[in-house]
Amino acid sequence: MNDMTASLPRAQGQRINWDQLPDHIRTAIEGWLGEPVGSASTMTGGFSPGLAARLVTASGRRVFAKAVCSVPNAVAPTFHRREILVASRLPAIAPTPRLLWSFDEGGNGGDGWVVLVFESIEGRPPGQPWVASELDRVIDALNALTADLTPSPVAASEIGDISTFGPLMGGNWFRLRFDDPPEVDPWVRRHLDRLIEAEERVEEVSRGETLLHLDLRGDNMLLTDDGVVIVDWPHARVGAAWIDAVGFAPSVAMEGGPEPEGLIARLDATCSADPDHVTLGIIEIAGFFTHQGSLPPVDGLPGLREFQEAQGAVARRWTAQRTGWE
Repeated sequence: MNDMTASLPRAQGQRINWDQLPDHIRTAIEGWLGEPVGSASTMTGGFSPGLAARLVTASGRRVFAKAVCSVPNAVAPTFHRREILVASRLPAIAPTPRLLWSFDEGGNGGDGWVVLVFESIEGRPPGQPWVASELDRVIDALNALTADLTPSPVAASEIGDISTFGPLMGGNWFRLRFDDPPEVDPWVRRHLDRLIEAEERVEEVSRGETLLHLDLRGDNMLLTDDGVVIVDWPHARVGAAWIDAVGFAPSVAMEGGPEPEGLIARLDATCSADPDHVTLGIIEIAGFFTHQGSLPPVDGLPGLREFQEAQGAVARRWTAQRTGWE
């Protein structure tokens, strides 16, 4: 690991190992598999707490399993329940793992463990810092993904449109004014009035007919022999295609890749969009990462706020460049 890679913020949740699951949850998974699990390899990437592991059965069958309960993070089961809903509706054409089985011990909104079992994908996340050839593969995959998922194969009535995605569309710059955290980029204080005014217009330009992932980052991608597979879809909504591109760009720059403006020039969704709409989206994504990065730590998600603020710093710089607001 070189010095640059070592200094990058990491997407890492508070994982547990297979043998730390309650006996009855392991029994339920093995009961569905029809045989014992012979070995389990815990995956470290991503922020969800709980189990995230490749399981190999006694006969050699391979699957990927995720499982959480309300400890240490009370809202984690909600995200897993939503992923069950979304993953069960994703079309076969989508480059995403197939959901094989799920189990919700607590029912809709109740206490208990939530389990998802997917087909195992033989692949690895892109390297950090980004390697140009791997980024090329990801850009090609995202351009194909936009085409494949427009119009959305999943109805907005089932999973919601972009206006229902509260973390992004919830007035983050206004919340920053209300919260008034002690450590805020001076650039934000200078331009907060017009940042708030701009975000008031973003919802009207964000409507569209594309199925969006809304959490695109390197740790949610697997490079395989055949292409790129996009994992973790609990946030999916229907909206303007350029939103995913704008949301993805700050993480690439943060992780040693090209600056956002150069990246979006290679993505079909942003190239074909109204530039003014994209600018509003950049302002909104900057507000999201800036506000989220200013909040207190989240139980079970160590490093999340630092990871968000690192993207916020990129997105604020991008906003200043795009708007000319110095």
